[in-house]
Amino acid sequence: MAEQKVLERPAQHQAPPGKERAMTPEPVARRRRRPSGKLEGKVAIVTGGDSGIGRAVSVMFAEEGADVVIVYRQSHEDAAETRRMVEGEGRRCVTIAGDLGDPAFSSQIVDRTMAELGRLDILVNNAAEQHVVEDPEDIPTEQMERTFRTNIFSMFYLTKVALPHMRCGAAIINTTSITAWRGSEHLLDYSATKGAIVSFTRSLARMVADRGIRVNGVAPGPIWTPLIPSSFPKEAIPDFGKNTLLGRPGEPAEVAPCYVFLASEDASYMTGQFLHPNGGEIAGT
Repeated sequence: MAEQKVLERPAQHQAPPGKERAMTPEPVARRRRRPSGKLEGKVAIVTGGDSGIGRAVSVMFAEEGADVVIVYRQSHEDAAETRRMVEGEGRRCVTIAGDLGDPAFSSQIVDRTMAELGRLDILVNNAAEQHVVEDPEDIPTEQMERTFRTNIFSMFYLTKVALPHMRCGAAIINTTSITAWRGSEHLLDYSATKGAIVSFTRSLARMVADRGIRVNGVAPGPIWTPLIPSSFPKEAIPDFGKNTLLGRPGEPAEVAPCYVFLASEDASYMTGQFLHPNGGEIAGT
C-alpha cells in the first residue's frame, strides 16, 4: 500500500448515500497483511459498516478475531458484501439496517448484539453524511438538522445504550475528520459536526475513564469512499485528494489499522486522543 500508484478517478456521481460497487475504481477495503489475533473473541459494533471506512474496519476487525455487527442505512447489497467478507474470515456477522438519527434504533442495535453475540467490547461510531454547499445562506435548516442528527446525535444515542454492556477494557472509537481542525469551504454543517465529535470524544473519555473504558477518535483526510461521488460535483472527482503531500486520496484499507490499534491492548495507555491518517496534513492535537 505504501507504494500504491496514483489511480485516475474519472468524473462520476451517484445519488446519496452512494454504492461502493458502482465506484470507479472501487475503494480498497482490504490489503495483504499478517493478522495477529489482537481482537480475538471480541464483539464490535461498526456504524456505517456497509462500505467505505466502515467496511474496511469491519473486515480488519474480523481478520483480528472479532465478531462484527454492521449498522447501515439502506445499501443492502453493500452490506451483504461486507458480511460475506467478514464471514469469510470465519467470524460471525450481524447486519442491521435503520436510521441512526432515531434514538429508538440504537436500543434495537444493542439488544440484537447482546441477543445474538452475547457481549459488546468495541463501539465504532463511524456513520456520517455530508452535503456540498458553497454559500452559508444556501444551507437548508432541514439539512443542517439532519446532518447533526446523523453525525453527532447518533453517537450520543448509541453510546448511551451501549455503555451499560461495556466492561473494563472496552473501547469506543469515533470517526471525526481533518475538517474539524481546518474547516471546509464546502462542508459547513459536516465540519461543524466533526468538531463536535472531537469535544464529545474528549469529554466522554473523561467521564468513563474510571470504568476502564477508553475513548479515542480517528480523523481521516480525503479517503475514497461512497461519500465522495455521492456528494461532490462529478467534475471535482478527478482531482480529489491530489492536494495532499502524498498526491492522492487514501484508501479505506489504509485507515482501518488506526481502528484496530485503538481497539486493541496496544493502545491501552491512550484515551481522549486522535489519529490522523490524512496524507500528510499537519493537524493540531
